[in-house]
Amino acid sequence: MSLLPSPNPRRAVLLMLAATFFIASSTLMAKLASDPRFGAPLHPLQISHGRFLFAFLLISTVVATTRQPIRAPALALHAARSFLGWGGVTLMFTAVAFVPLADATAISFLNPVFAMIFAIPLLGERVGPIRWSAASIALLGAVLLLRPSSASFALGGLFALAAALVMGLEIILIKRLSGREPALQILFVNNAFGLAIASLAVLPVWAAPTAAQWLVLAGVGSAMAAAQFFFVNAMARADASYVAPFSFATLIFAAAYDATLFATWPDAVTLLGATTILSGAGLLAWRESHLKQSPSERK
Repeated sequence: MSLLPSPNPRRAVLLMLAATFFIASSTLMAKLASDPRFGAPLHPLQISHGRFLFAFLLISTVVATTRQPIRAPALALHAARSFLGWGGVTLMFTAVAFVPLADATAISFLNPVFAMIFAIPLLGERVGPIRWSAASIALLGAVLLLRPSSASFALGGLFALAAALVMGLEIILIKRLSGREPALQILFVNNAFGLAIASLAVLPVWAAPTAAQWLVLAGVGSAMAAAQFFFVNAMARADASYVAPFSFATLIFAAAYDATLFATWPDAVTLLGATTILSGAGLLAWRESHLKQSPSERK
């Protein structure tokens, strides 16, 4: 009997909304790990290591408790996805140390645009004028959020842009895995790979965290583990093009955290840039859903 879940679009939406809450929460706690009030700011590589360490501990406990069998994982695919996931997470944690959560989160919504671009050479997909227009709109929003000036681009925005690019490539691998392996197996194997990568990368910058920072790192890892669980389950229950637009709720949670914890309210540039990115990403998601329904209209 197959361990893969049956299609259920409504449940997929609820799972994706839960994932957005935990994604924003994890990013918030990564920002707190760089806050001097909790001790000397931790290096992004150490925050990333804490994320994988505690996520792996949590997921391993669940696997052992439920006796989840690990059957023939696609190790090469998992390794590639884990490396991209580690890179994207580390870049995102670096970004939020420099810019508001809402800005970094909005730029991260370029990942479906990059996924579309990567799908051309990697999956042999055709991309027509509507999808290119959607991508152009989203990229314009990113340029606004990067706040270009005669001096330079916002450094944090560039890190967020790089994170979106890496995560866009990761999306393709996640979708491949979610269609062939159970969600818990995917999380276990990927976090095991991710912890190995993060453990090697953190060695040159390791510093003993304070007690408060250990709690924050545990929160980062636990929230990300929950986010992964809900995200992978959502992807397994519905087409990515259908469920992806609901990931925009991450921006709502991020903006709420900025306002309540950091007294940072979105300014006109943030609102304009975020709206532009969401418009482009929304148009792309709408077009993808129509392509699923009408294959003959692929253009």
